[in-house]
Amino acid sequence: MKKLPLLLSVFVLIVASSLKAQEDRPELGINLEGYEYPYEVEFYELHTQGQQLDMAFMYEQAENSNGRTVLMFHGKNFNGAYWEQTMNALLDEGYNVLVPDQIGFGKSSKPAHYHYTFHQLARNTQNLVDSLGISTVTVLGHSMGGMLATRFSLMYPDDVEKLILENPIGLEDWKTKVPYAGLENWYQSSLSRTFEGVKSYMMSSYFDGQWEEKYNEWVYLLTAMRDSPDWERYAWNSALTYDMVFTQPVVYEFKNLEMPTVLIIGQRDRTALGTGSVPDSVAATMGNYPRLGKETAEKIPNSTLIELNDIGHLPHIEDFDLFISKLLPALKK
Repeated sequence: MKKLPLLLSVFVLIVASSLKAQEDRPELGINLEGYEYPYEVEFYELHTQGQQLDMAFMYEQAENSNGRTVLMFHGKNFNGAYWEQTMNALLDEGYNVLVPDQIGFGKSSKPAHYHYTFHQLARNTQNLVDSLGISTVTVLGHSMGGMLATRFSLMYPDDVEKLILENPIGLEDWKTKVPYAGLENWYQSSLSRTFEGVKSYMMSSYFDGQWEEKYNEWVYLLTAMRDSPDWERYAWNSALTYDMVFTQPVVYEFKNLEMPTVLIIGQRDRTALGTGSVPDSVAATMGNYPRLGKETAEKIPNSTLIELNDIGHLPHIEDFDLFISKLLPALKK
């Protein structure tokens, strides 16, 4: 058998070791049963679309509260747990924090049938906020959570003091360039998801080819339930939310935002939905965050753009110290 070059051999061993480490971790249920969040998880009982669903959330009040609450929206491939460091820092600064898992994500219900819209998720969240007696919030949304945060702020402008968007997706309308694939394609893609496949996608789109061991946690949480008897239901919810993201752009409504808005944009981000379905020449025009950040800031009447050089799609994970050094002053202005 022909020997592999030394560097390639080392790379193969590292990859194999990483995959083995993930295989040794426990399997999870589709509501992340068996996975511990950084703070106590509570459940808000939603009566929505003719069914009773559980919306998981973490709500922590600072010991020396300044009376302000930061409402945090997670991304499409994530859940509330990835806000841990941000929650810690905000609590230390006196902010109360509310971190829900949206229906279909994290520890929240994965219904067999649900009509997903950003309007519906925003209303679900507002019902949760009201149930906790919170009158106003500062909204922080990342990735898909940026799309939802925008919709929430458009629907409830009197309740939002400030909007902060961290590498939000939806800064462009992908369906103007990408042929519509349909739910069945989203479903098959979600159903066939593997650790290796998710890692490859995240590495190329989120981190522009750069990878650190700590990122494996978020790959694990997307694939550790593959052997669950409910995996097909999980994949169906994933497909429905992909369709929501693709067909419900917020890009045309940025001009209607009334509250002060801060854009925190990692410049190495290349996230865009559907780049694998178009020619390379078209794909190259998508997910250009240095350009998209500037264009979006021009659309929002009262906006501030913070550009993070050499940072990808997840500033609060990739370089937390840099991220929080920009977030805290933005909150206080």
